[in-house]
Amino acid sequence: MKITRSGVVAEARRWIGTPYHHQASVRGVGTDCLGLVRGVYRALYGRDAETPPAYSPDWAEATGFETMLKAAHRHLDKRVAGEMDRGDVLIFRLRPGMVAKHAAIVSSRKTMIHAIEGAPVCEVVLSSWWQRHIAGVFSFPGVEEDG
Repeated sequence: MKITRSGVVAEARRWIGTPYHHQASVRGVGTDCLGLVRGVYRALYGRDAETPPAYSPDWAEATGFETMLKAAHRHLDKRVAGEMDRGDVLIFRLRPGMVAKHAAIVSSRKTMIHAIEGAPVCEVVLSSWWQRHIAGVFSFPGVEEDG
C-alpha cells in the first residue's frame, strides 16, 4: 500500500475531536500526543511500531531520558527541520534544557494536529512559539509525495 503525505494528514484529521486521555491511543475514545502518533502509525502500517511501557504525566522530568526522541529515531525517518512537510511528525522540547515530551503531526505549512491535556485532538497554528520548541522532525517510513 502506498503511503502518501496527504494520506498521513487525512488519517491524523480522523482523530480530531478525540478526547485527551493520558496513555490512550483509541480514535474517538481517548488519546495523548504519543497515542495520536501511534494511532496514525497503526492505521498506516497495520501494527504498532512498539508498545510503550506505562508512563506517568511527569515521566520526562522523572527520568531525564530522551525517550520520545529515541523512539522516533528507532521507528521514523529523521528529517532536517527546515525541510518539514505535511505528514511529518514533530517532537517538541517544551522548555529549554528539559527532555522532549510532546508530539504533533504537520498538516500544512502553517498548521499541526496534536493532543494536549485539557483539550481534544485539534488542528492548530504552528506558531512561532511551537516552531522555536521543535527538537526533532521525522517522516513516517516510506512516505511518498502525492501524485
